[in-house]
Amino acid sequence: MSEERAAAAAVQAGLGVDADADVPSPCIGVCALDPRSGWCEGCLRTIDEIAAWGALDAAGKREVCGRLPARRAARARSKAESEPEPRG
Repeated sequence: MSEERAAAAAVQAGLGVDADADVPSPCIGVCALDPRSGWCEGCLRTIDEIAAWGALDAAGKREVCGRLPARRAARARSKAESEPEPRG
């Protein structure tokens, strides 16, 4: 795991968070919006969250990052539901 992704994971988990520390972007360079969910395929932020990121303070960035685990779980459920049943 890259250092930036590890830091983002720690922020999402609420570990060792300095209230004034800058929060690393959750962007992983896979930038494409899913038209159904409105979330970026890579970082799971909305276009509004991505656009606002640079202007958000650390608390606002942590708030956005706090939404990502639920989105990740929702995406995993959606993908599991859309997979065809195995034939046997």
